[in-house]
Amino acid sequence: MKTKKTTAAVGGWSLFLFSLLLYATPSMTFSLKNCTISYSENPSDMSVMCFNYSLVSIPDDIPRNSTTLDLGMNSISTINTTDLRNLSKLKFLCINNNMVFEVNDGSFADLEQLQTLLMDANQLTNLTDHMFEGLSSLILLSLQRNSISSISPVAFRSLSSLKTLQLKSNRLHQIRDIRTIFQILDLKDLSLSDNQLTSIQSQDLPFDTINITTLDLSQNPLRRFSITRDKFPHLQSLDFTKCTYNIEWDVANTTFLRSLTSLHLSGLQINLATYRVMINSTDSLQTLVMSSMGTGLAKHLVHVSCFKPSLRILKVQFCEIHSVDDNLLQPCYRLTELRITASQMSKMSEQSLSSMTRLRVLGLIGNWLPKVPLTVRGLSTLETLALNSNHITELNCLDFANMTKLKELDLEYNYIFRLQECVFQNLQNLRVLNIGKNSIFALENSFKVNMQKLEILNLRSNDAMSFKRGEFRNLSSLRFLDLQSKIRYIVYNNAFEGLDHLQALSVSTYRYKKELFHGLKHLQNLTLHLTFHWNWMRSGLNNDPPFSSLPNLKRLKLKVYNRLLFTHIYPDLLSGLDCLEDFSADNFFQKAVHPDTFKYTPHLQSLQIIYCELSVLPPELFHHIPKLQVLDLSKNNFRSLDFLAQSNLMELSQLIITENKLSIINETIFLMLPSLRYLDLMDNPLTCECTNAGFNLWVHYNTQTQVVNGYQYPCAFPVGEQGRKFLDFDAHSCWVDASFICFISTSSLIVFVLFTSLFYNSLRWHVVYAYYLFLAFLYDTKNRKRGVHYQYDAFISYNVQDEEWVYREMLPVLEGEQGWRLCLHHRDFEPGKPIVDNITDAIYGSRKTICVISRCYLQSEWCSREIQMASFRLFDEQKDVLVLVFLEDIPSWQLSPHHRMRKVLKKRTYLSWTRFAPQTGLFWQNLNRALRTGDKAPPSTAEVPPPRNTGKRS
Repeated sequence: MKTKKTTAAVGGWSLFLFSLLLYATPSMTFSLKNCTISYSENPSDMSVMCFNYSLVSIPDDIPRNSTTLDLGMNSISTINTTDLRNLSKLKFLCINNNMVFEVNDGSFADLEQLQTLLMDANQLTNLTDHMFEGLSSLILLSLQRNSISSISPVAFRSLSSLKTLQLKSNRLHQIRDIRTIFQILDLKDLSLSDNQLTSIQSQDLPFDTINITTLDLSQNPLRRFSITRDKFPHLQSLDFTKCTYNIEWDVANTTFLRSLTSLHLSGLQINLATYRVMINSTDSLQTLVMSSMGTGLAKHLVHVSCFKPSLRILKVQFCEIHSVDDNLLQPCYRLTELRITASQMSKMSEQSLSSMTRLRVLGLIGNWLPKVPLTVRGLSTLETLALNSNHITELNCLDFANMTKLKELDLEYNYIFRLQECVFQNLQNLRVLNIGKNSIFALENSFKVNMQKLEILNLRSNDAMSFKRGEFRNLSSLRFLDLQSKIRYIVYNNAFEGLDHLQALSVSTYRYKKELFHGLKHLQNLTLHLTFHWNWMRSGLNNDPPFSSLPNLKRLKLKVYNRLLFTHIYPDLLSGLDCLEDFSADNFFQKAVHPDTFKYTPHLQSLQIIYCELSVLPPELFHHIPKLQVLDLSKNNFRSLDFLAQSNLMELSQLIITENKLSIINETIFLMLPSLRYLDLMDNPLTCECTNAGFNLWVHYNTQTQVVNGYQYPCAFPVGEQGRKFLDFDAHSCWVDASFICFISTSSLIVFVLFTSLFYNSLRWHVVYAYYLFLAFLYDTKNRKRGVHYQYDAFISYNVQDEEWVYREMLPVLEGEQGWRLCLHHRDFEPGKPIVDNITDAIYGSRKTICVISRCYLQSEWCSREIQMASFRLFDEQKDVLVLVFLEDIPSWQLSPHHRMRKVLKKRTYLSWTRFAPQTGLFWQNLNRALRTGDKAPPSTAEVPPPRNTGKRS
């Protein structure tokens, strides 16, 4: 265990330090403790989702640049003044379904850009003076399903931009108590539905005019509606749905509701006389909606309302109109739209719609009609016909015979079992046809008629249909075709021939052959539901790759329903799809994906491989798709993400690997994904041990990648940690370890020993030299304080190999003839005294130092130290105290290692014995002149030794 902790510690610390460098600049996304930042390709749009996180207060780590914040479905009870501080970019705030009973004044003061505030289903009882202070940009405020009974007269004073206010399902009793609402000048839509309001009277309202255009008073116990002044000149829609009492209607002048165009009525216990007064209170009524009325009342109101000259749209819903006779809708000849929805209607007379010569939209949705009513055959002006969710079993050739202007036909959710060839023959202008979710098993050439304007065709979820060659040939304008079904369809080769402009196709087919998609050159979206045996053979064996005829395909989804019917997938599966951007494989691959699978899709941006039982992917797989941005590998068996380390996915921004078997995650992998912004690892069995310490720290400290719900990841291992959260595991404890300290100490000691050994072996003489120079400096300083007293005229520095020349040639002349006092180490050094001290005393106790240089001299360590000390004195005192005598001709390359001597040669004069060998007298004369110079010696005229061709180097 300690070994694992140590390894984790070493790797983790290096990762941690590297992460700090890599993510030194904060980015827009990171892991939040209680929320999730929704993935968005727009960097300026940051949506924070805290929905259903069991929060009791607003989190304090909401990013300051958030634009959307959803706190719905929590247990927040109080909103404090600091909870939303600094969220100045927020535009949408949802606090629905909480327990908020108090909002401190000024809590929204910083939300200067907020446009939508939703606080539905809370426990607010009153709106205080400064509750909404600062919300000058607010457009929509929803306070539905609270317990509000009191509103301060100045509560909405700051809401200068408010246009929509929803106060449905509260405890408001009187309009005079909420007069402040009508003082909002820009308010257009007001909902007071489901309160306790009993009357609306103009004398209770402020101002002379109110700018509201939509007023919802539904589900109130209204007894009186009295408008005796021109208060609502702009009111367009008025809703009285589910008002429980007979209303006393008093509108003194029809001009008071002159702008009213839409009226909603429901469940009213009123007599027809009152109803006539209501609809006649305005001359501009265009839309009437009636719902939840009994059979008798509904029919009477329909008949009466159609006499209104301005009425154009009539909607009847949930009114139990079982049948429509010839007379009911006769006055409705002015209608352009009629909808009878969910009213248990099973019969319409043949002439029931005969008067509607202007009708463009007819909706008979959710009824019990057994067939298409005969009355619709005469509606030549009809553009939209909705018959979905009825009991229609068969279509007749004359059902749509006269509907030449029909553009949209909806027959979904019926029991139609066959389509005759002549059914749609007259629908030449039809653009949308929905006959999905029926029981059709045969088309019988119904689409071979001329429907050249059809753009959308839905045939999904029918019985086992078959589509022959050229079945859709005449649908040349078709853009979208849905043939998805749980029951596999039989699609023959070239069935889609002629669909030159088809852009989206969803199909469940019994079998596949290479000719299936021929002719679909403009197809961009293909969803293939594989309910069949995949018998495509390898390309190169007289078979082209399956999608090679779809050069413009951008999105491809393959979903397998029965893996037992599925065979081997070859690497050129996607050959020819150069434009593919989005590929999804659901239960498609069988535990392996060939490295060259995406070789043919270089522009792929989104890849989803789910439910495939994969445990590893080859890194080479991603080398062909460098533009990949989204990768979803959910619901597989991955235990490691090491394959991503060499994937080279430099643009990957979203990675989803939920519901796999990841227990230990190598965090360095994410450092190889420099654009990663969104990481989802939910439902993986994470280990809460030091082996995961690096990943734990990375989640905590990285400021670029958001780990979705990272603070909610549970510990799966070890057993003792189950029940805790992964990020609650203290990864820092992995570094408080004696073995780790010993490791660091031992490593430091080894490095120190190695460094010392290398230093001693390579630089020991430099250290010794520095030591000698230091001694010389101390000696020189001491002599300066005492004054200079020289014991010798010159100290002779020579090698023992040159001792014969010194005694035979030099001493007789310098001491015998010229009378100089010389210091020689074998003769004048003090016995028992350290040699370094003897050398120092000899150099500083002599006026000059004569170095007798030969090849042996250059090889001697002690001789080298003597000239180095003498040269230090030369440069320190700035005096001519050093004389160089060359006994041999030494080439320049042999002097190059002796940097100190080369430096001296560039500055001082030197003598060559070999050059003066024929005339030794001149040599001794020049040497004598050099020894005679005082503190300010005259320039020497000595000749240059053989290594130099000039007499003097300076």
